[in-house]
Amino acid sequence: MEEPEMQLKGKKVTDKFTESVYVLANEPSVALYRLQEHVRRSLPELAQHKADMQRWEEQSQGAIYTVEYACSAVKNLVDSSIYFRSVEGLLKQAISIRDHMNATAQGHRQLPLFVSRWLVTSSRPLASVTEELSHSAPGVLSSAVRLALGWVLGTQQ
Repeated sequence: MEEPEMQLKGKKVTDKFTESVYVLANEPSVALYRLQEHVRRSLPELAQHKADMQRWEEQSQGAIYTVEYACSAVKNLVDSSIYFRSVEGLLKQAISIRDHMNATAQGHRQLPLFVSRWLVTSSRPLASVTEELSHSAPGVLSSAVRLALGWVLGTQQ
């Protein structure tokens, strides 16, 4: 009989010992120690991930700024199409004046150089230029020049 009784007592002792080891292994101070070990192992990796995320955020902010700046530049280009059309019109007008002046110069005397330069660079209408020249400097505005200007303006003087 001793053997089953010994086995029962041995089982009770081992159960009590296992329970004691389990209690000791799960005691709060041991749990805190294990938590501390876990944090010590995981913290460098987490810190590296945080640094990577911050670097990516900075790069993303830079890219966002670049895209916003490019969008505003494109919008400004679209808004400046009025000015481009104005410049285009002025260029067409200048080419037309040059062509008319070349056509009249072939049939008549040449315009004085300062007058032709002034006509090409002036932003005023040609009619006001003709009036100003005829009133302020009648000697400069010869009949050939008046005829050339009249041809450009579409009227004969």
